[in-house]
Amino acid sequence: MARVLIAIPNDDFDPSESAVPWKYLRGAGHEIVFATQDGLPAECDQRLITGRGFGPFKRLLMANQDARAAYTAMSQSPEFRNPIDWKTALARPFDGLLLPGGHAPRVRPYIESVDLQQKAAEMLVAGKPVAAICHGVLVASRALGPDGESLLHRRRTTALPKSMELSAWMLTCVWLGDYYRTYTQTVEDEVTDVLAHVSQFDPGPRSLRRDSAQDLSPGFIVRDGNWLSARWPGDAHRFATEFLKMLVV
Repeated sequence: MARVLIAIPNDDFDPSESAVPWKYLRGAGHEIVFATQDGLPAECDQRLITGRGFGPFKRLLMANQDARAAYTAMSQSPEFRNPIDWKTALARPFDGLLLPGGHAPRVRPYIESVDLQQKAAEMLVAGKPVAAICHGVLVASRALGPDGESLLHRRRTTALPKSMELSAWMLTCVWLGDYYRTYTQTVEDEVTDVLAHVSQFDPGPRSLRRDSAQDLSPGFIVRDGNWLSARWPGDAHRFATEFLKMLVV
């Protein structure tokens, strides 16, 4: 049994990208520890649960029924209700690290956390499994090695593609403003800036189909050694399945 750290922001994390992997980890019998900024229970981006404000694009943009059910179960679990804080997580040993995403403005403290960046660096260098999806990849891309380069500098990776990020923003910006623009720079642009060559970034196929436990084929992941990355909630089941394969202790 592995001891896995799931680090999340206090607010606005993505329910699909956290709860679907949590469900797989729980089902496989692994020990799960959540970490939030202040050690208090977090709350996901409720817009992704209710669909409020998405207008005609509600079905496309909100979490699907499977992910919503997983989030309800996760949010009631003892490990979710009793998290540790990021600084405590930095000082404790874990066998794997999971970094979910989220795009609303209140995820910035999570992406910018030096403690989480150091934890990602520590575990990547130690050869332990580190998995990130969507904006969670930014935590790892900002983690620096002894040479001052990003720990992703020589690795292949994916993350939220620019095409997906800008499309979601353009569909909703009239009434939601910059809800889908966490930073002025897109996730893809920030990640490719730290890579040795832009070809190391793989945006995956252009498709809005979401995977499921019954059909992993729409999901897309990139694995490079002990580093695993995925793009968006539609990859969550394949992402979780691959992460389980990496947790051999």
